[in-house]
Amino acid sequence: MPNLIRRQEVSAEVDFGVWALQDCDDTQVPVTFPGGFERGPFLSAREGGLDFTSAGHTHTASLTVEVWDADPAVPAGLWEVTAEASVYCSSGKLRARSVAGGPMPGSIELSDGPGTWSVRVVSAGRRQVAELAAREVPEGVERYTAQFWPQL
Repeated sequence: MPNLIRRQEVSAEVDFGVWALQDCDDTQVPVTFPGGFERGPFLSAREGGLDFTSAGHTHTASLTVEVWDADPAVPAGLWEVTAEASVYCSSGKLRARSVAGGPMPGSIELSDGPGTWSVRVVSAGRRQVAELAAREVPEGVERYTAQFWPQL
């Protein structure tokens, strides 16, 4: 049975309808976000990071990160989209990044060293944020939960 190691709540600043999680050690990332970003699916993995396509242009999304010791069950809830990927993280920590704002303060701790991680990301509030972001800058409407576990 999978065990939850840690859970962290952070904000993700979304601009131009995108944002990313990237290895905190930028020297290990060949192309830092937003360089090389291509608008595509909800979740795209690339060397040293994960790119996200949001449903709203400019807003603040809420992000819950869970680190598990094995593949957990999908979080309970009504999710509009679900995707899985894997990412190698040399520092053991990720940082949220936006296009204009760059790296956001703080980091997301996966482990105390390098490793390859499987990740499942679910999201809700997408339809609502698409409507609201056309008129204002909503906060916390689009929600993400990212579940990480070590890839064996």
